[in-house]
Amino acid sequence: MAAAMKVVCMMFLVALITLIFHKHHAHGAISADTQKLIDEANMNGPYLGLLIPNLFEMNPLLQHPNYTSTNFTIDIAGRRFRFGKIVEKNVILVMTGLSMINAGITSQLLLTLFKIEGVVHYGIAGNANPSLHIGFVTIPQYWSHSALWSWQRYGYGPSDELPLEPNGDYTRTIGYIKFADYAENVTACSSHDNLLNNVWFQPEEVFPVDGTPEQRQHAFWIPVDPLYFNISKSLENMELENCVNATTCLDETPRVVQVHRGTSAGIYVDNAAYRSFIYNKFNVSPVDMESAAVALICMQQRVPFIIIRALSDLAGGGSAESNEIDTFISLASNNSVNVAVEFIKRLIAAPLVSDH
Repeated sequence: MAAAMKVVCMMFLVALITLIFHKHHAHGAISADTQKLIDEANMNGPYLGLLIPNLFEMNPLLQHPNYTSTNFTIDIAGRRFRFGKIVEKNVILVMTGLSMINAGITSQLLLTLFKIEGVVHYGIAGNANPSLHIGFVTIPQYWSHSALWSWQRYGYGPSDELPLEPNGDYTRTIGYIKFADYAENVTACSSHDNLLNNVWFQPEEVFPVDGTPEQRQHAFWIPVDPLYFNISKSLENMELENCVNATTCLDETPRVVQVHRGTSAGIYVDNAAYRSFIYNKFNVSPVDMESAAVALICMQQRVPFIIIRALSDLAGGGSAESNEIDTFISLASNNSVNVAVEFIKRLIAAPLVSDH
C-alpha cells in the first residue's frame, strides 16, 4: 500500500510539474497567462504603436492631457507595454531603451505580438544641421544606420576593392570617411597619413515580410510613410516651448521642420569634426541612437511609420564649455511629445488616401 501511494504521489508530482511547465512555456518564452493577455488586448486592436527611447521622453506623454491610460499593461521580455488612448485612438506605449539593438528588439516585439496599424517614434536627438537650432523638432523623410562599416586595410584606397565586394556583401557606392583628412598640424606635409585609413559606409541587409526568406535585399536610406509625412507638414506652425524656466530661454524660437534625412548609430555624437562630416556627406539633420532601427524593422514588416525628433544639443557643434543637453533635455522632450500628440490628432482626422 505504501509503495502504491508513493507511486501515486510521484505521478501527481510529475503531472503538476508538467502542468506548470506548459502553463508558463506553452508559447516559447511567453507564458500561457501572458499570451491570454495579448489575445485579449488584440481583440481591441488595431493600435497605433508609440516607441519611446527613455523614461524622460515617456513621462511627459503619460502626464499629457490628451493621453488617457487604461491602467492595463503587459510585461514581456523586459519590456512594459502600456495601453491607453490619445484622444480616441487606441495606442500602445513602450520604452525601447538606449541604442539600436534595444530599439530593434522592442520594435519587433511590438509588431509581432500586437495588432499595429502604424508606428510613431519620438524623442530627442543631436543636431548636425547648422541652419537648425536647439528646441526645433525635426521630421526627416529618410533615415539611415550609419555605423555599419567596412574598415579598409591601411595602404588601400578608393580604387581598391573591398573584401567580399564581388559577392555583394560590401560596397563602395555610399561613401567613406578618410581619417587622414582629420589629422591635426600635418596638412603642410604632403605625405600625411593615418593608420586608421578609411571606413566605408554600408547598407543593411533586410528581409521584408513579403519577400523570400533567406534572400537578402539591401537598404541604406529608409523612407517614412508618405501619408504620415504629408500629414506632418501641417505641424510646421505649431507653437513649441521656448524656455526651461524664467531665466533660461532659447535665442531662436523653436519650430517644427520637415528635413531631408536623419541618421542613427550606436554612438553618442559630441564631436564637431564628425558632425560636420555627416552633415556635408549625407545632408542629415538629427543624429540619434535608435530611429534607424525602428525604421528598418517597420520597413521590413511593411508597417507605416514616422519619426519625430526634437533637437536637444549640437552634437559637438557648440562651444568647448557648452553641454547643451543637460540644460535643454526637458524642453526638447516636451516639444517632441507635444508634436507627436498633435500628429496623432491630425492622423485621426486625415482621410485614408494611402494604401498601406
